[in-house]
Order: sequence, then C-alpha cells, then structure tokens
Amino acid sequence: MGMTITEKILAKAAGKEKVSPGQLIDADIDVVMCHDVTTPPAISMLVKRGIDKVFDREKIVVTPDHFQPAKDIKSAELHKRLDEWARRHNIKHYYKIGRAGVCHALLPEQGHIRPGEVIVGPDSHTCTYGAFAAFSTGIGSTDAAAAIATGQLWFKVPASMKFVLNGSLGPGVYSKDVILTVLSRIGADGALYKAMEFVGPALADMSMEARMTITNMAIEAGGKNGIMDFDEITKQYLDEHLKDKKDYVVFESDDEAEYISTQEFDCSKIEPTVALPNLPSNAVSIGDCAGEEMDQAYIGSCTNGRIEDLRIAAQILKGKTVAIRTIVVPATPVIWKQAKDEGLFDIFYDAGCVIAAPTCGACLGGFMGVLAAGEKCVSTTNRNFVGRMGHPESKVYLASPATAAASAVEGKLVDPRRFL
Repeated sequence: MGMTITEKILAKAAGKEKVSPGQLIDADIDVVMCHDVTTPPAISMLVKRGIDKVFDREKIVVTPDHFQPAKDIKSAELHKRLDEWARRHNIKHYYKIGRAGVCHALLPEQGHIRPGEVIVGPDSHTCTYGAFAAFSTGIGSTDAAAAIATGQLWFKVPASMKFVLNGSLGPGVYSKDVILTVLSRIGADGALYKAMEFVGPALADMSMEARMTITNMAIEAGGKNGIMDFDEITKQYLDEHLKDKKDYVVFESDDEAEYISTQEFDCSKIEPTVALPNLPSNAVSIGDCAGEEMDQAYIGSCTNGRIEDLRIAAQILKGKTVAIRTIVVPATPVIWKQAKDEGLFDIFYDAGCVIAAPTCGACLGGFMGVLAAGEKCVSTTNRNFVGRMGHPESKVYLASPATAAASAVEGKLVDPRRFL
C-alpha cells in the first residue's frame, strides 16, 4: 500500500519508513512560526517551569502581526514580551516592527518555507504553507511551548481527502471562489482532522499566491492541513525567495495511496462566490446575494493581502470612487512597498480608500476596521463567525479581492465581472 504526500512527510519527520492514518508519532519540527498573540503565553509557560530555552535559534521565525503596531497597552506589553524573548535567545529570524508582517504571507516571502518539511505555529491558518508541498498545521500555545523548547511534537497521522480541481477559472473568478465552493460542498466540519490534498489541472494556472489562498482556508473545514504537489510554479517561487537552505526534499503521493474520499470540481463552472454570515462554508454564487448593501469593504489578511490580490482590486478600482469605507492592508512591508512603487496606492487613494500598515487587526476584530452593531462588511479575510470583526450583531461576507473591490464601488454586493 502506498502513502500520500502528507504521510510521507510525517514518516520522514518521525524517522519511520511508513506511517498510516490514526498512528501516533513523535515528529521533528523544521520551522516554528511565532506571533504576538499566542507566543507570549507559550513563553510564560516555559519561564514558569524553568525551561526558558529554544531548540534551535535558526528554526524559529518571529513576527508581531495581530496587533501591530500596538493598539493599546495590553498589545504593547505582548510586543515587549515577544521582543525581550527573541533578543534573549538571539532568534535569527526576528522581524521587528517596520519589517513585521502578516505571518502567513511573510514566511513564504522571506524564504522560510520549503517542501517536505514540518511547519507549526500557534495560529490556525498555519495550514497556508501546505501550498509548498509541506506539512503545515496550527497548534495551541501549550504545544508551541513544547515545540520551541524541544523541536518535537506528537501527531496523529491524518487520513487524506483528495480534491480534484478540473477545468480552468473564468474571468473574474479566483482561487478564493474555489475554496469557498469547496467549503460549501463539504461543510464546516467536512474535513475534520483530515489532510486536504488539492490536485488537478486548474492548479496549473494558479500562482503560488492563489494556491496559498486555498490551503489557508483548509482549517475552515476542520482540516488538519491543506497540501498541494510540487511543480514548476512552486520551484520558480522558491528559486526567487529562498535565501539559504535551498536544498529540499520533494514528496509525491503514490498512485496506490488511499484516500477516504475524492471530491471533483469543474472550476470552469464556478462563479464569483460569497460566504454569507456566519460560516465560511455558507457560500453562494454572487447571483444569489447581489444587491445586499454593505457598510465596509476590507481587502487584506493572510488569505488575500498579497501583491496579486492588491493588483486585482486596483484593476477594478482604477478611475472609480468607493461608495463605502474601504480599507486596504498590504500583508507585508515588501508587498506595501511594491504596491506603492507600482502605483497601486495612487489608485486606492484616488478611489477614496484607507491604506494601512501590515496588520491582522481588523480580521479578528482587533482594530483598524472594527465593525459596529448592525454593520455589514464584504471582506477578503477567512472567517465570518459571529462577532469576528467586531460587534456580535455585525455581519461579515467573505469574498475575493475582485468581488470586494467591485462591491466597494457599488456599496452593495455585486458581480465583479461587470467591471472587467
């Protein structure tokens, strides 16, 4: 019996020839991602127990992002604790304020993600990095403490589900629409503790940025990880971004590998899609929700705050004026500068948008775009739970950058294909 790509990566990390779903393993960790909200509690656990150490100062990547720049005293204290800890242990890859960015955009951009590796972080959307043929998953602060100190964690090997993306995307349809369509079919717990393996010809036309949008939201179906095959597009991205350790191991699923289910999608039939409140899986085609009035549009986050996303939004906003408050947040300083240099900021400014520094703030209802009672926001983020972006009586509608930008112009949900 063969193994899936997820099983092969975990077998290597556990020093075993073979693993199977349900098996408990101890795995070596290649990268630990740390940010300002969930890492300070992990640090406190280690200090309290007298094991204030790191397993490898070069395998831990640190960036404040959720509340950066600090929005209040409490967030400033979190940043201070993170900063002191990173300095105390001489963490090599510490991205301070000014170079800090949204973690799941920053790590690939800065060359910290490689195929065949095991990557963890105390953030649920750490599954993003599976787009690079790596095993990547979110953990809690307690597990983060163990990973930071020992470089190991135990896992139950997840069973795999295969998602075959056939056809190609039409104009005005993007990878965000694809993953929302997948979620709408299988539901919020349709992949609970499963490896979601994405394959198929539609992926061949997607950039790494577009692919990361899909794996980013695997957790919204309860997935343990999202993962994709390595191909020439992956290699080209890595060639451009890896600064060191350019050697890596590429795994592929065996033809005889077992999957608990296989789902097929004709991507040529997917339309612009919107997740209605209050679940990412509550997704419908734009035709079923067009006309719903909005109060805010948000373009950013670890899901859709990359340069490709900003270009898509700018293409629609060019020469137009937004009808509602619209917030644009480049995910990293590199993306921020690139967008400025390309003239995208001029387009956003002329359209009447707010342009912010890299932050996760509004996505989790922290700051820089919090909603009041009764307000509605069309957002390129990944979650629309009750109160996710502010007041419990506010509503969040998830969409692609194209749909968010078009809806910003109209002040209501609208098909972005009208603007192409």
